[in-house]
Amino acid sequence: MKNNFWKHYSFSILLLCSIAFGAGLGILFKEKIAFVKPLGDIFLNLLFTAVVPLVFFSISSSIAEMSDLHRLGKIMTWMMVLFVATGLISASLMILGVKIYPPVLTGPPILQMSAGITQVKTVEQLVGAFTVSDFVRLLSKQNMLALIVFSILIGLSASLAREDGKAFVNFLVSGNKVMMKAIHLIMFYAPVGLGAYFAYLTGVFGPRLLGSYARVVVLYYPFSILYFFLGFSFYAFLASGMNGVRTFWVNIIPASLTALGTGSSLATIPSNIEAADRIGVPRDISKIVIPIGATVHMDGTCISAVVKIALLFGFFGMKFSGIGTIATALGIALLSGIVMTGIPGGGFLGELLIVTLYGFPPEALPIISMVGTLVDPPATMVNAIGSNSVSMLIARILGGPNFLIKENRGREKRLNESPD
Repeated sequence: MKNNFWKHYSFSILLLCSIAFGAGLGILFKEKIAFVKPLGDIFLNLLFTAVVPLVFFSISSSIAEMSDLHRLGKIMTWMMVLFVATGLISASLMILGVKIYPPVLTGPPILQMSAGITQVKTVEQLVGAFTVSDFVRLLSKQNMLALIVFSILIGLSASLAREDGKAFVNFLVSGNKVMMKAIHLIMFYAPVGLGAYFAYLTGVFGPRLLGSYARVVVLYYPFSILYFFLGFSFYAFLASGMNGVRTFWVNIIPASLTALGTGSSLATIPSNIEAADRIGVPRDISKIVIPIGATVHMDGTCISAVVKIALLFGFFGMKFSGIGTIATALGIALLSGIVMTGIPGGGFLGELLIVTLYGFPPEALPIISMVGTLVDPPATMVNAIGSNSVSMLIARILGGPNFLIKENRGREKRLNESPD
């Protein structure tokens, strides 16, 4: 467990140390430290240059390789319905949370929006965000949602072409691997780039920046823990009443600790499936829902996406209110927690989506990247265990209210019939 923890979190710890060092320099030297900002700009420019091909190859290759998912029938259908439903519930609750306890205290804006930038408020703007009138415009990070839609279409087309499209699918998969290597190389520079940028931000904008991060931690950790216990208890109750709640909590703790210790939903799959077996979820459900959920079902990420959006709104002095703003925030949270996490580097792409869709300037990216690092442990635990609760709900829908009793009786019968 210790080795897994260090393996997953070592780079995050390095980033936190570099950011803390940069923030310390900013506090010490104040505005004089602004000369290091170009070091941070280099990092951001490299990321933004790579984002368009990264998004295209990541999404299109992932979709192109999913040719067999249509065989999963009712399980897949209910799985996606419940993934979206629980993502909406978690994001909606956090919207209430940031309204009650805003990540940024009221006051003058810490950062300024660029001229000509407008918030996404209307249906027309949302439609425009999903489509462009010329292919060339897809090559700009300003049209990220349109690029995502195009990438999905290309991935589906490649999948439907079957054998005729096999060479193109291989090209997409190869391109994805190359772009992920490119991001990996760029991230070697992240400790320097983020450290320099936080030295600049802290030196120029003062302690309000650090105070807001403290408020993020104070908000996110208790909220995610409450959602973990109360939310999953509610889902277990819907699945099988109080018996479901008791059975769920008696068996889910090892998987929860695995997720918390490794920081990886994928690493939690074996213990999560074992927990589902002990709970009484049929194997044909748990072996589909939990592995797929480890990559495309992230309630914890939906929650953190709302916090990131609210944080940026506070920094830029924008009101986090109105139907259009809230609806867009929910949509982005779902994309971040369900769509974007299904591809390599999804967390990074989700943060880019927030910055580009709302039109925030580039310096907004390292600000919310820090949030993802701060909340990663509890977010991963909520992400991983959420798939187990969904598997219980699907078992309830397909097997009736007594699915636990039926499954346990079937298991006992199989054991009794098996030879000694």
